[in-house]
Order: sequence, then C-alpha cells, then structure tokens
Amino acid sequence: MATKKTLLLCFTVLFTIINPTVLQAQLCPDFYDQICPQALPTIKAVVERAIEREPRMGASLLRLHFHDCFVNGCDGSVLLDDTATFTGEKTALPNNHSARGFEVIDEIKEAVNQACRGNVVSCADIVAIAARDSVATLGGPAYPVLLGRKDSRTASRDAANANIPSPISSDISTLVSRFQSRNLTLQDLVVLSGAHTIGFAQCKFFRNRTYNEANIDPYFAGTLRSLCPTTGGDQNLGPLDGSPTRFDTGYFKGLLQQKGLLHTDQVLFKGDGSVSDGLVRYYSENLEAFWVDFGVSMIKMGNLRPPEGSEGEVRMNCRRVN
Repeated sequence: MATKKTLLLCFTVLFTIINPTVLQAQLCPDFYDQICPQALPTIKAVVERAIEREPRMGASLLRLHFHDCFVNGCDGSVLLDDTATFTGEKTALPNNHSARGFEVIDEIKEAVNQACRGNVVSCADIVAIAARDSVATLGGPAYPVLLGRKDSRTASRDAANANIPSPISSDISTLVSRFQSRNLTLQDLVVLSGAHTIGFAQCKFFRNRTYNEANIDPYFAGTLRSLCPTTGGDQNLGPLDGSPTRFDTGYFKGLLQQKGLLHTDQVLFKGDGSVSDGLVRYYSENLEAFWVDFGVSMIKMGNLRPPEGSEGEVRMNCRRVN
C-alpha cells in the first residue's frame, strides 16, 4: 500500500502534468500501488521466465528501453507495428532484424491486463520495468523505476534513424552530442554503455571494426573473424563482453584491453587520458559504483518525455493504438 509520502509525490506528478512550470518531477515509483498492486510482480515473473528460456532475452529487453527512449521520449513507440498512416520504428536501421523481445512484451501485457482486471499499465512502463527486471535477473542492481508514462499514438522510422546513434560509425563527439541533447552527460553515456556487459551483437554491426580498425586486440579480432566473414553471416552473433549473461564489469575491463565489440564501445577508451578513459577505468575497478550510477542514469533516461503537445494513451495491445 502506498505511503502518504508516495501519494503526495504522485499527486504532485499529476499536478505537474497539468502545470509543468510548478515542478520538474514527472513520474513516481509507486504509481500502480493503488490501482494494480500485482502489476510489478507480474512483470517480473514473466521476465524471469523469458530469461530462463533464453538468457540473451534480458539484454534484448534492456535494449528495447534504450531504443524507445531515444526516439521522442519513453513512450512505447518502438513497439508499434506499421500502419496505413505511419511507418514505425521496427524497420529503422538500428532496429531492423535486430530489435527483439516484442513477443515477451506481448506476453507481459496480456498477463498484466489479466492481473489488473483491466487495461491500466502502459506499454511504455512495461518496457521500462522489464529492462530493470532483466538487469536484476542477470545479477545486476534492482534500481527503482519511475512510472506513470503514457503510450504514443504514433511512431517514426525517420526519427529512429536520426536519433539512435549508429554502432558502426558514431564517434565520441557524436555520442556525446546525442546524449547531451537529451540532458544526459558524458558520465551517463559511459555508464549506460555499460549495459553492453550483457548480450550479443550481430556481425553486421561489428564487421567494419573487426577488419578495418587498428585499436583492436589482434587475437580478439581473429576470434571475431571466425564469427563474422567479410561477406554474408550478417546476423551471426558475437558476445558484447566475455560474460554476456552476467551484469558485471567485464565490459569496461574489455575496453581497457581493446576488446570492445562495437566501434561505439571502443571509442569510449582510447588510452589518451581523456575523461571517458578515466570513467572506463573507474567502473572497471568498482562494481558497486557502476551499479549505483547505472541505476541513476537509467532513471534519468527513463524520464525522457515525448514532445510537448503529444497525446498519449494506455494501449490495450502494445503493437497498435486503441
């Protein structure tokens, strides 16, 4: 049951939506405590079953949250199928034949609607909670998730192509710029990139780095070439770090050894004493600090709102508008 403090916070959030000049708070952690106390336990149970079936799914669900939030805020737009009036984000270059976990989100939505006896939990909130539960299930921190998002009624493939950084070619300045445009700092960039401590990437995203970049460990490059030929095999998978089903500091340790799988991973550590170098070293040696700061940065990213004037809803089916 929500405390008086929580209820006051949620009331403040609702008032802020009406008059956003009053306070910057937007969401609250106990949004569903009164209207559906079974919502979060239900989501957690489905996520845990999905990861038990396929450990890779945890990273896929976490990635969905990133790719949702970076396109016009955290509004569930990445889940929408194409319609006669818009081409959605699923076929954008960063997502096409790559973004996955949509069936798990469908499974969660059906289970939550049944547990809540109605359509009260937004798909955007489901994506945010599933990302957190994935991290926790794979041994990472169970950071709080702020809730109360609405779902978008539209999506944009062009916006996804424009806003999600290319893992093949984005340099550090491009990454910093994209993050700063969303009020996320260089530290947020480095610590959120640490999400690549779990999961795999497709050959098409690391082929150019494997064959054409100099800042890569030669033995590591040779291993990758066995997974990723110069032509074909675009969807062959390579692990993002040495322990892709454990939320640990292996990602940062790998960058120190020039074993970042993606171009956008290794640009965070160049060995030149830069600020990003220092952050990579710090997190490689401090698991607890990584966990704490990751949670803080996830909350910041999860608070990205849709553009002003955007109308939202709580979708009955996460793939289509009501």
